[in-house]
Amino acid sequence: MPRSFEHEVLRVAVIGAGYWGPNLVRTLSETPGAEVIAVADLDPTRLQRIAERYPAIRVTTDHRAILADRSIEAVCIATPISTHRRLAEEAFADGKHVFIEQPLAGSVEDAEAILRASELAARALMVGHTFVYNPAVETVRNLLRRDVLGTVRYIDSQRVDLGIHQFDFNVLWDLGPHDVSIALYWLDEEPDWVQCVGGTYLLPNIEDVVFLSMGFPSGALAHAHLSWLAPSKLRRTAVVGSRKMAVYDETLLPERVKVYDQGVESMSAEDLRRSYRAGDIHSPRIPDTEPLAIEMRTFIGTIRGEAVSLSDGQAGLRVVKVLEAAMRSLRSGGLPVAYARRPRREERLLDLVSG
Repeated sequence: MPRSFEHEVLRVAVIGAGYWGPNLVRTLSETPGAEVIAVADLDPTRLQRIAERYPAIRVTTDHRAILADRSIEAVCIATPISTHRRLAEEAFADGKHVFIEQPLAGSVEDAEAILRASELAARALMVGHTFVYNPAVETVRNLLRRDVLGTVRYIDSQRVDLGIHQFDFNVLWDLGPHDVSIALYWLDEEPDWVQCVGGTYLLPNIEDVVFLSMGFPSGALAHAHLSWLAPSKLRRTAVVGSRKMAVYDETLLPERVKVYDQGVESMSAEDLRRSYRAGDIHSPRIPDTEPLAIEMRTFIGTIRGEAVSLSDGQAGLRVVKVLEAAMRSLRSGGLPVAYARRPRREERLLDLVSG
């Protein structure tokens, strides 16, 4: 049973003050019902910047001091992927609720261990798939729910720029979680297979460009072009349905979503006839709300028992399963890899009882 938090402020700490951590500190500081108590990072320079901007926040180079503080009820982890499992298990062991920046972990094994730790501690786990809280992404999701676009035939996305190259993981693990989480959220199903090819042009064994494909039971395809090595920044996703098509482009403010009443009405190979439809283009009104603000409000609400997370541990695990399958495909030269679905917990329990 969730605790009663009436008239209480949830005390939160952030572990990691590198690229994304300061954004979590800022947003949580502005989130009703939350108070940032402490920030931990191994780099004193990063901590100094936090202390200068937020004098009331305690800073430390030892994250264990945060976990040992019983007054802190939740932690946000924004550290390298390789540290996620260890930090999450430590936090759950100390009774904290946990938010982890995407991806949840660097392997399915580690992701499942984090979920087990969450269940054992009976504490909330949420993953930072920020895009599923983006009002523009939610707008497309609503179009699909209302069957405005018809049956989804394919999703095609580009997430490229002359980006920040990483040294310990490739562009698939850096940018891929965004487009994978969006596709799984929109289609509301897990893929049958995953395929991935890519190239290493600047650092050995670290792909800076990949082409990721997924095939789904419904027949839909999803494709993502991910790159740190491109001449311009593109953040564009097209959804092609049997009735209409939609384009989501985060760089086109304020018209981030456009719905195209276009398609093919009929084809006749025998008579070589084609009938196309070219109708209106509609741009739905989209709330101008920061996705990270929605995400942090959801995290606090989930802990209080007042909200349901769109990116819980199971959602995070599904994304990691896709990325791990994509890595196997990538290392095999691009061969398709089956996505191994695992039975739901209820089905596993039923199997145990009936077996």
